[in-house]
Amino acid sequence: MSLKKQDEMDHNAWLKNQDLTVIETAFLTTLIWLDKRLRIVDYLELLETMYYRANLQMPKSHTEQYDLDNKFWYWYPLYSLGSLSIVAYLVAAVSGALLGFYYAPSTAGAAAQGDPTAAYDSLVMIMKDVQFGYMLRSIHRWAAQFMVAAVFLHMLRVYFTGSYKEPREVNWILGIVLIGLTLLFGFSGYVLPWKQLSYWAAQIGVEMALATPIVGEWAAQLLFGGFTLGQATLVRMYILHVFVLPFVVTGLIALHVGIVWVQGIAEPH
Repeated sequence: MSLKKQDEMDHNAWLKNQDLTVIETAFLTTLIWLDKRLRIVDYLELLETMYYRANLQMPKSHTEQYDLDNKFWYWYPLYSLGSLSIVAYLVAAVSGALLGFYYAPSTAGAAAQGDPTAAYDSLVMIMKDVQFGYMLRSIHRWAAQFMVAAVFLHMLRVYFTGSYKEPREVNWILGIVLIGLTLLFGFSGYVLPWKQLSYWAAQIGVEMALATPIVGEWAAQLLFGGFTLGQATLVRMYILHVFVLPFVVTGLIALHVGIVWVQGIAEPH
């Protein structure tokens, strides 16, 4: 394949004839400049052809789906919530991995109830002594909160546009499982600082588990290490938040996105 770009189109003249804003012109000029040097469009077309040959349905863009004016800046915010939740998840995962280098999942150091523990002291150390630690924890916290909100709004959008109907019932069930795991992610992370709010949130969790019929006591033992809070509770929340949930949620997100990729984006019913 020749490295020379075989394109006789006068892009500059084409841009002058278009009714574009300054931002649109700057974007397209940059894209044309990059394409002449990196052949971006050629490789994107090659990838698209490969997917078509694999008998996979390429998800249509919203402009194609609804026959809208095909401008690069046209997008549907409500149809971007799923992607935004994934971006928030990745930001939370990276920032959380960095926080894990300094966090200590231990209740040691509390001589009496209400005294600071090693877990809380490590959190204070991150925010005060670690360079950019306060910013890192803030990014992690806000990314987690944004993810919960985005997933919830994404589920509402899917429901009210009827995107859960046949043949997308399996992906709808996967989404319900994912929003439940997202809430469990948030709860386990909320307990990790082991401050007063965290302690009483865990206590409410124990009582809710015990109030569950049949499996209540078993769930309390498994998730909280017993009926009273302590080191076992914090370790279980730490393992759940850092080791179990990331792998489970990442796998389910990959499956969820893969099904969307195969089936395409659903039109409103």
